[in-house]
Amino acid sequence: MNDRPLILASTSPYRKELLARLQIDFTATAPETDETPCPGEAAETLVMRLAEAKARSVAPRHPRALIIGSDQVASIEGEILGKPGDAARAEAQLRRLSGRTVVFHTGIVLLDSATGALWRDRIPFYVTFRELSESTIRAYLQREPALDCAGAFKSEGLGIALCQRMEGQDPSALMGLPLIRLSQMLEAAGHPVI
Repeated sequence: MNDRPLILASTSPYRKELLARLQIDFTATAPETDETPCPGEAAETLVMRLAEAKARSVAPRHPRALIIGSDQVASIEGEILGKPGDAARAEAQLRRLSGRTVVFHTGIVLLDSATGALWRDRIPFYVTFRELSESTIRAYLQREPALDCAGAFKSEGLGIALCQRMEGQDPSALMGLPLIRLSQMLEAAGHPVI
């Protein structure tokens, strides 16, 4: 097994929990990244830019490490839906998602800070929401205040009850860290999970 440190450039408890599933040692470090979208920036571009920026922001503190950066946004008809941050925005986002198909874009980057090698990918996941009444939206947010989740949607919790259908290659991508693709990247970098 590779003795180089593995760093998760994130403070997200969801990403930490997901990475822990791989049963490998890692350290989580807070990235210093402005997550504001650039004017006219597409969701696909935004998640890749931010995933890489997060990894690069911690690289100077970890010069011999493999650094994981990830970012996720939801998009509907070209509109980016990030983390709502408060209940009013969460309600508005869920009203917008009602009865529609949303793409959750997750960008994943693995940076070798010693060599500069970079592996990057974007994993989309499609969620079709059922029609959501105002009372359903309010009840959901009272029981699952998903204010720190893209689109106010927490699929690994009560949010699953809001869905009609889900489609994608990696269910962990929907939760914010695509473990299938990350495992492949780690193997390519000489740090296999198994």
